[in-house]
Amino acid sequence: MNCKLEKLELSFAADLAAAAGDKRVQDNLRDGLPFPYTVENAREFIAAMGSSDEYIFAVTTDGRFAGCISATPQKNIHRLTAEVGYYIAPPFWGNGLATQALKLISEFVFENTDIIRLYAEPFARNKASCRVLEKAGFCFEGTLKSNAVKNGVIEDMKMYALIRRTT
Repeated sequence: MNCKLEKLELSFAADLAAAAGDKRVQDNLRDGLPFPYTVENAREFIAAMGSSDEYIFAVTTDGRFAGCISATPQKNIHRLTAEVGYYIAPPFWGNGLATQALKLISEFVFENTDIIRLYAEPFARNKASCRVLEKAGFCFEGTLKSNAVKNGVIEDMKMYALIRRTT
């Protein structure tokens, strides 16, 4: 399967709601998303993207919504750094879409901004996401011990980064 990054449009709201509302997806994301996640939640999220300073895209394959990916620029001394986050809807798992999307957003950010470092912090237990990052060229930098609480459990996270190549 080949993927594209597209602007998040209201036409994606139902598929976004189905993906973001899946407990298997939510268990690997940061807190803050309502559960259940409704089409109205998706519409509000898409509408808010116009005023956001993050780069966020729909991940599509064959014109179908498969997930979301974002790069969020940081502030202050980290102003040349952005955090990436992504999810793929379960029906599309195992097809390499997350890796392709991560490579595409990395290229986009490095070619269109002054950001020099992209990073991600997946839960240490999320081996699939760690593998996606490695296949996309991100380097493992270390384990962040007891770094988060998810679903009432204290969790380790892993730090991965990709540095812009300079010539």
